[in-house]
Order: sequence, then C-alpha cells, then structure tokens
Amino acid sequence: MTAAVGFFVDTGARDEPRSLMGVSHFLEHMLFKGSARRSAEQVNRDFDSIGAKHNAFTSLEVTAYHASCLPEHLTRATELVADLFRPSLREADVNEERGVILEEIAMYDDDPHSVLYESTMESYFGEVPLGHRVLGLPTTIRPMTASDLHTYFTTHYAANNGVIAAAGKLDFDTLVAHVERETADWPRVAPTRDATPVHSHEGRLALTSKKARRGYLLMAWPAPPQDDDSRRAASIAAFILGGSDNSRLDWALVDKGIAENVSCGVMPMDGTGVALADATCDPDRLPEVESVIRDEASRLRDTLSEGELLRAKARVNTAAVFAGERPSGRMKRLGRHVAALGTYASLDDEVAKIDALTLNDLRDVLDHWPMQPRCVGTMVPEAGV
Repeated sequence: MTAAVGFFVDTGARDEPRSLMGVSHFLEHMLFKGSARRSAEQVNRDFDSIGAKHNAFTSLEVTAYHASCLPEHLTRATELVADLFRPSLREADVNEERGVILEEIAMYDDDPHSVLYESTMESYFGEVPLGHRVLGLPTTIRPMTASDLHTYFTTHYAANNGVIAAAGKLDFDTLVAHVERETADWPRVAPTRDATPVHSHEGRLALTSKKARRGYLLMAWPAPPQDDDSRRAASIAAFILGGSDNSRLDWALVDKGIAENVSCGVMPMDGTGVALADATCDPDRLPEVESVIRDEASRLRDTLSEGELLRAKARVNTAAVFAGERPSGRMKRLGRHVAALGTYASLDDEVAKIDALTLNDLRDVLDHWPMQPRCVGTMVPEAGV
C-alpha cells in the first residue's frame, strides 16, 4: 500500500484576465523552479530521496500539485509539496521557462484536433473566460513577467481557495496536524471566480490546416453544471450515445466504416456544463458524419433501453473503481470533487448514485438538456496539401 497527497488550488484558465491567459499553467511550471529553501535541482532531489512520484496539472478550473510515496514518507512528501507554495519566482527562471511553455504551445498547434478543440471552445463561449486556452497564447506568454506571476499567485493561492486531499495508508489526525503546521502562514483572499451561468453561442467554424490529413469534427451543446445532480444522468446518456466502443455512434459510424473514431462526453463545470461529440473521418464524409450524429442524438431520448442503461452504468462504475484502486487515483478524485463542490463523497457513494439512475432520470435530463449541437467546428487539410 502506498500513500498520496495533493494540493488543489481552485483556480485555472477561466479565472484569468485575457491579458494573462496561461498564467495558471505558467505558475504550475514555476512552482517547481525553487523556493527560498530549495533550488529547482534540490526540489527534484528531495522528492527523489524518498522515492516519491511528483507532478502537477492545470485545467480550466483547478491547478493541482501532488506526490505519491511509501506511507512512511508521507509527512516528508507533504512538506515538500507545501514548500512549492513558497516559490521564488525569479525573473531569470521566468524567462527560461517561458521558452519551454512556448514550445509546448507550438506542439499543440501542430495537432489539428487540439487546434479545432481550442477554436471551437472559443467560439462556443465567446468572450467568457471559459473559452480561454489553458496554455495561453504566444501573445500573452511572451510579455508575462515575474511580477505578473507573483500578483496572480498572491491573489489566488490561498488557504481558503483550495483543498488538500490524501489517500492510502495514513494516520488522518497526524496528517492534519502536519498540514496545519506547514500552511499556518498561508493568507486568505477574497473569492475571484465569476460562476454566473453563461449563454453559449450558436454557430459554425470551418478551419483548414497544413498538418491535417483527415477531416475533424467537434460539436458542442449545453449540459448540467457540476452542482446539478442531473450531471450523472447526462454523463450516462452521453456514454450510451458515444462513450465507448459499443456505443450507438460507434455502431452507426465506426462499425460501418464511415468514421475512424467517434466519442461523446459531458464536462460539468462551475456554473455551467458542456457536452461534446467529436469524430475523425475522410474530409469528404464530414457532412454525413455530422448528420448521423445529429440523428442519433435527437432520437436517443425516446429509444433508450434498459439494457443500454445497465451496460453503461456497469462500464462507468467499473472505470471509476479501477481509477480508484491506487491511492493516487483516489486522492485526485477526492481533491477534484471537494475543490469543485466543497463536500466529501466516497467512491461507494458515487457508484451507488450511478447505480440508482433510471431510464426516467435520463429522459428527464434529456428534456431539460436536449442533445442539440449549438456550435460545430470542422477542420480539413489545406488545399493542395
């Protein structure tokens, strides 16, 4: 048995001013560049000295720093992760890491699917920061300074704007006492997120790319927010439509050789949610693929079967249990859940709530959140390529 600990900050790309798009992800990089106590090299050496796996991630709504190790080293791992939250943010380090991030942006810009996703989300959300790119843009990363990073850090990284989660073989009271000592000097800040429900935009965008060799399709429509219990029913409905290799869209498109792959899923967020369907196919077959997805989505509500529901619940719950078999997986699930909703829910509770869903629950959510794509993006190879 191992143990894992994670510090989840309730901030991400949606919380950034447009001029600082990408600052949350930039900070994720910079926190590993050293503190007043440690250099960047010493940070890595200290984690290595206890055999810990450490990493971080940034999303639209959360930035997390975490470590997994043997139980006897959890106290030390917690201290090391906590020390990341005392970053030096030296200008020289910022300038060096800027190049790394610009290379990361360029890598994603070479991926047609990533470009289509980012562009479609920008079109769907309009000027709302939910359409921000997690990595930022070259035009926002290049002028970003150590002062900008420090200001964002001090106004978002705070004791009342995040959660610390742990799982595995541990003594809870000992861990709490240690965390209290390590974070005693952390300040508190005023909430900064605007979670007002957003109005999504309807429209189409057609992109071309020299990197594309196939046709790419992405469709978006509204879905329940994360604090709406119907999000589970919406996720199961999307899974039945296109969430697996035995879904309706897989049989209608992939099995028939019309598309190479297809998927559908729901992203519940703070104050809003979005459902996405995407596919890859021969560029000439994009209209056909879109038509099939729209047709299958429109008739899902009235043709749902008990067998489909049972299979979907089994697949979703099995995946959740597999992901939670290791302490690191349980820690991440707990951290995300508590950071998003402010409440604790065990894996057993979540599995039971999925198991309790009925066909009427799915029909109700499809009545309130119909599968009607509002924003459609396509990408095809540039002419002559």
